[in-house]
Amino acid sequence: MDVERVRRIFSSMTLRMLLPLALLATPLAAQDEAPVEIEEPETTLVVIETTMGDITVALETERAPITAANFLRYADEDRFDGTIFYRAMHLDWGEPPNGLLQGGTQNNPDRIVDGIAHEPTSETGLSHTNGALSMARLDPGTATGDFSIMIKDQTGLDAQPDSDDPNMQLGYAVFGYVVDGMDVVLAIHASPRDPELGEGWMKGQMLADPVEIVDVRRVETVQ
Repeated sequence: MDVERVRRIFSSMTLRMLLPLALLATPLAAQDEAPVEIEEPETTLVVIETTMGDITVALETERAPITAANFLRYADEDRFDGTIFYRAMHLDWGEPPNGLLQGGTQNNPDRIVDGIAHEPTSETGLSHTNGALSMARLDPGTATGDFSIMIKDQTGLDAQPDSDDPNMQLGYAVFGYVVDGMDVVLAIHASPRDPELGEGWMKGQMLADPVEIVDVRRVETVQ
């Protein structure tokens, strides 16, 4: 008898016998490795109604609770109603449009409340990516009722713990993201600016005709 031929037949039979066992074992192994469900961080939807259209944002109430709660307070108490988007910063690098849009209370003493504790991105895990909402401030802990919306990624505004600049070590506080109406943000950002308005390095960044924020309100959810 051809010994090599017998060996090949035996090997083939063994493989056919083992293959179904392997296939049967696969579903059992998969059952032991059930997928882990990852819960999304809690957010609250808010509409910023402007004379140029609506902007819907998701506030990071779980990851940036202090800053998000501050924005919600201003919204719930109508402190934003009748304020404006007044500043459109355009950056001359990267693909346009590039920069940020700023609006809010403009430090109006009749509208603002006390400044809030700073929540750096190094602690919240958030970042100044396209559409991010970030609090305007002077020193950390002075943010009140003015905020910016990022046009393109502006991650240089994130906390930079290794920076030699104490101010940039903490960066700025992201507290939400635009989820609808980014076209409205871009349209406002593209509005004409007055080259004579603004002070210092902000000169020329102010909108010639600021856009009114008519109302800022929570999105009603269906129970």
